[in-house]
Amino acid sequence: MSLESVARDAATTVPSLRRRYADKAALAGAVVDSLRIEPLPSPGGPPRTRALAILENFQRNLEREHSIALLGTLLAEEARTPELVERFRARLVNPRRAGLTDAIKAGIAAGELSADADAEVLASALIGSFYARYVERGGTPRGWPRRVLGQIWPPAPSE
Repeated sequence: MSLESVARDAATTVPSLRRRYADKAALAGAVVDSLRIEPLPSPGGPPRTRALAILENFQRNLEREHSIALLGTLLAEEARTPELVERFRARLVNPRRAGLTDAIKAGIAAGELSADADAEVLASALIGSFYARYVERGGTPRGWPRRVLGQIWPPAPSE
């Protein structure tokens, strides 16, 4: 990512970008801040419903054009600008992961999941399935959140 390539793609000039952003890191920070197109769902409701809503929100955000490519760019820049990856984690990754982990822990406490289940491992498996599917096939199909959640947390008979 260069200021020149961003300016060209945005149909503007490098001086215009420099007036708005102090440097490439500030521009990249603004990109990170714009990645979540939908806010996380509120933390109310039954635990499984909360977990599903978080995963569906994740899928919608991943479907945004170039979202995975932007993640790759952030990771590629990590050695040079570690603050960008930290910003990404703080603003996008950690809140989603915390909400999902809390929902899983609530499911364990409610007896909907095994008492010896590891909420951190389950959260990683659920979130990781989206990245694995993207690498394998270039995206996730409709209904993926429900399918993947159903493998570890089957819906109640009434759902």
